Amino acid sequence: MIDSDVIEAANAEREAALRSDYDALGAQLARRGLDIDAVRAKVAAYGVAIPSWGVGTGGTRFARFPAPGEPRDIFDKLDDCGVIHQLTRATPSVSLHIPWDKAPAEDLKAKAKTVGLTFDAMNSNTFQDQPQQPRSYKFGSLSHTDAATRRQAVEHNLECIEIGRAIGSKALTIWIGDGSNFPGQADFTRQFDRYLDAAKAIYAELPDDWRLFTEHKMYEPAFYSTVVQDWGTNYLIAQELGDRAFCLVDLGHHAPNVNIEMIVARLIRFGKLGGFHFNDSKYGDDDLDTGSIDPFRLFLVFNELVAAEGTPGFDPAHMLDQSHNVTDPIESLMSSAMEVCRAYAQALIVDRTALAGYQDGNDALMAAATLKAGFRTDVEPILAMARLDSGGAIDPVATYRQAGYRAKVAGERPAMTGGSGGIV
Repeated sequence: MIDSDVIEAANAEREAALRSDYDALGAQLARRGLDIDAVRAKVAAYGVAIPSWGVGTGGTRFARFPAPGEPRDIFDKLDDCGVIHQLTRATPSVSLHIPWDKAPAEDLKAKAKTVGLTFDAMNSNTFQDQPQQPRSYKFGSLSHTDAATRRQAVEHNLECIEIGRAIGSKALTIWIGDGSNFPGQADFTRQFDRYLDAAKAIYAELPDDWRLFTEHKMYEPAFYSTVVQDWGTNYLIAQELGDRAFCLVDLGHHAPNVNIEMIVARLIRFGKLGGFHFNDSKYGDDDLDTGSIDPFRLFLVFNELVAAEGTPGFDPAHMLDQSHNVTDPIESLMSSAMEVCRAYAQALIVDRTALAGYQDGNDALMAAATLKAGFRTDVEPILAMARLDSGGAIDPVATYRQAGYRAKVAGERPAMTGGSGGIV
């Protein structure tokens, strides 16, 4: 972890300016009938989970270029995740991926406690073959034509549940790469029926206080068709499985120009929004840093979430899911966590009474302007003050660099050589 003296010294250089900016923003918001302290309190209580795999360097289909100080195992990953939360105070939990992060439960819990973290949803992996795995997933997993392969995939998901129960997780996320690459390769209906049967076998073993998140993806690694290709299919799956099955929305898993915020609203309306994997994209499922390309879309998603706050049963899970190919993963994850908090704060200051009035009056221009008034407001003083009050850093990235954490772990962890393409 980073020495608290380093954080305090860095904050001391910035605190006077922050308080001045905070007071100025508070006066501005007060003129709009908003209490800045109330907004800050809600932002301070918000948290987004870190994906364990996100603290390693990602890669494309062609190459991966490891950075200095790559985490060697889940315990190194938890150290890195602990630093992210220490500085941002916005990432209190970690989502594990099995078998990548498999380790004794007691060791995982002890390490998480040491670095001040808890565990979020568990993630299964049936899109890769593992060493000594009896049956291959080359032609599918939960939807495979071979019953024994499907059973192997089901048993892996049940193992993830058992590991999760031991460490305090309360959800399982299932994403499969199943699909086809040629017309005629698979019978769409029979393939989907096989998936549903396997998913039902997993759902039947879900603990009573757990939720099951299924994730859709338009393409990749299957490029002609994928079994769970869009939110409509995902919704059908959640309906078919039961009350504790929900849809997980990854911002990158959609066709270009799809209205993701409307998808979010539909899933909220029918009680099937399970949560998010936040990232950003330019061309497809790029897994870019959250808010790096289209921060307005991120804000519009949070506009729907804030509008739904207080709805019975509404409790979506929030997690980052990114690939960091050319940046320090810790810096990217900190920046992304802050962008998510920013979108939340901007959505909180939207004048919802005025917005509803313009909507009911069919005043399109003023309705849009009301949203933009929230989006255009610089809420950084709110985010920074929330971090300062909770012991974090006013400027997390600058403080992280000043602390020299990357150089420190680079000296402790063996250097990795470049490898083939693929994620961490």
